[in-house]
Amino acid sequence: MKVLIADPLSQAGIDLLRNHAEVDVQTGLKPEELIAIIGDYDGLLVRSQTQVTATVIQAGKKLQVIGRAGVGVDNIDVDEATRHGIVVVNAPTGNTISAAEHTIALMLALARHIPQANAVLRSGVWRRSDFMGTEVRDKTLGIIGLGNVGSEVARRALALEMRIIGNDPFISEDYARNLKVELVPLKQLLKESDFITLHIPLAKSTRGLIGAKELALVKPTVRIINTARGGLIDEEALVKAVEEKRVAGAAVDVFTKEPATESILFGDDNIIVTPHLGASTTEAQATAAKDVAQQVIDIFKGHPARYSVNAPFIPAETLSVLAPFLKVAYSASRLVSQLAEGQMNSIRITYEGEIANYDTNAFKAAVLGGLLEDISEERVNMVNANVVAAQRGLTVVEQKTSILENYASLITTEVTTSSGVITVAGTVIRGESHIVRVNSYWLDIVPTGGYFMFCDHLDRPGLLGSVGMITGAADINISAMHVSRLKPRGQALMILALDEPLSEEQRQQILAVPDVYSAKVVQL
Repeated sequence: MKVLIADPLSQAGIDLLRNHAEVDVQTGLKPEELIAIIGDYDGLLVRSQTQVTATVIQAGKKLQVIGRAGVGVDNIDVDEATRHGIVVVNAPTGNTISAAEHTIALMLALARHIPQANAVLRSGVWRRSDFMGTEVRDKTLGIIGLGNVGSEVARRALALEMRIIGNDPFISEDYARNLKVELVPLKQLLKESDFITLHIPLAKSTRGLIGAKELALVKPTVRIINTARGGLIDEEALVKAVEEKRVAGAAVDVFTKEPATESILFGDDNIIVTPHLGASTTEAQATAAKDVAQQVIDIFKGHPARYSVNAPFIPAETLSVLAPFLKVAYSASRLVSQLAEGQMNSIRITYEGEIANYDTNAFKAAVLGGLLEDISEERVNMVNANVVAAQRGLTVVEQKTSILENYASLITTEVTTSSGVITVAGTVIRGESHIVRVNSYWLDIVPTGGYFMFCDHLDRPGLLGSVGMITGAADINISAMHVSRLKPRGQALMILALDEPLSEEQRQQILAVPDVYSAKVVQL
């Protein structure tokens, strides 16, 4: 096997690969140069510099694997690689310890004003009294996101004798208990924390997670650290809160736009900034290189890769049957993730009818991918689904039965949380995904990519009209309405397909309608 290393890589990874393959190191290649030679190689390793485009992939006729020695794969056309049966792997845990240590370092630097004191003393001024610090012992650390990095931060903060609270709906209570982390709602975390640190990916649901509204809840002595992703915190709102002394300080390693040579965050001495150094240690680079090299070796040997970011190639004859149900499994779990409340503990996936006769690993991956898409550091697929679930302490149970009365095939996702059980079932009708059950209600909606409002209510005359008046007054068009009830004048579920989402104010107006029990807006 021949492997091309197109970006600078730690020698530890190169040496490991050379024990199993012929390795060429050619860095700094221009796109046309890479395209000209890639056809000779079975594997390609990059970091963030080389752009592995569709054209590169199409030219790589022999490629079996593309490896990224780091977390992200933004520079790799994953979809094109998947279409060509090429496995894409990365090293999502290689920088875990380095990122956690950098978080702790920034927290201590904030607590003791280390950068500011260093700058003043170097200017020739001795001002001890200006840099009165605070101990972290007995302080409350709020961790938003308890994935790989967040969990390691918790372990280190525990050694510093801190009280640790966390917010992450997608880990089990047992997992948090073993970490000695008290799980709390986000608002409570914001109100109680002396230090707040973020360790979640950037997604639609997490962009601007900490803004002016959230910063209005914190203590004036709070210090905020972000080593995760730029965009999680509203930078203007953070600067304003620090300037108005509603936040004591902040430490930021990541920015909305990078490289960041200019930023609103640079103007306040109480905000410490570093140039995305979370993974910048010799050990992290070596670990990432060895992780991705070992996965390349595993693939060459015919073994699954631990951190594949795309599903392995599925034969065309099988894919034609599975593909529509993969969409069903994903859509149903996306709905579950948006309807569920409380801490997730267990997941049950049931396959009924004809679909139960197939290998269901891909369906399980689609379910976990939909549930964890917005909060997991990894892209969940049929290779790493069990690993990701295990890391979060989630129990996944699968059941199969070939007996089914109402449909040819049905996939049901049931998630148990600390607040109860959410059940969603879906099927394929005429090649199109259909959600046909939500909890005890049987219905039929098509997840079209738009907005839906799910409203539990009492089945009584006039209620639907009252809700319609609110959406009408807001100039929000209802494209479809579905109502399912358990019995006449009993509990019912109304689903409105909306052309645009309701605002929080409009949702509260609907909740104020008599006999409306809940109203949630989701996007499918």
